[in-house]
Amino acid sequence: MKPIFRSTCVAIAAAFVALAVAPMASAQSEQQQLINAADASLSNFMRDPEMGWFQQNVGRAKGVLIAPQLVKAGFIFGGSGGRAVLLAKDSKSGQWVGPAFYALATASVGFQAGVSVSESITLVMTDRGMDSLLSPSFKIGGDASIAAGPVGAGAKSDIVADLIAFSRAKGIYGGINLDGTFVNTSDDWNESYYGMRVSSTDILIRMSVRAAGADKLVADITKAAGRK
Repeated sequence: MKPIFRSTCVAIAAAFVALAVAPMASAQSEQQQLINAADASLSNFMRDPEMGWFQQNVGRAKGVLIAPQLVKAGFIFGGSGGRAVLLAKDSKSGQWVGPAFYALATASVGFQAGVSVSESITLVMTDRGMDSLLSPSFKIGGDASIAAGPVGAGAKSDIVADLIAFSRAKGIYGGINLDGTFVNTSDDWNESYYGMRVSSTDILIRMSVRAAGADKLVADITKAAGRK
């Protein structure tokens, strides 16, 4: 059943990703559009007064996974999915690098109807969490623990988890539950963006490639992480 379920999630991811990127303009590459959207989401989270805990703790993270559009849809059978970018902090220099591209997908069964869109940022707090993201595919909650990030102006919490997820959806906080989500590296997107075959490890650990189009996003996460 696990291979079948995983295959179903991959199929759902493709459908949701197509829905998420369809409205975007075609003047830029899909990869650059996603990076620009991720930068806009980061800005939204850093300005949001409800995201005080996120703003105060993003500097502790080893990596940041940004999904500007997570689409949840379905009737009885459904799920959620979308594209994301991952940036990582070099353990030696503290320099932020990336991004690498990912696809997210969750399959679910149960009564549900309608379509909702959330933007989500997940803080990678541990080496285990980062190692999981560097693998070709992993399941959140199974291979790495996840907790919902505290929201609210006075939110205070000592959370212990590999991943801490925050989401926003038209003023509704909490959004999509990422537990059980399959996260897959998008090697084809990495290759298209960087002009060569590169893995997430090449991009985020070996730092063997970079792209000028990502400079603003890297600068903004560096600024956010240095905020006190």
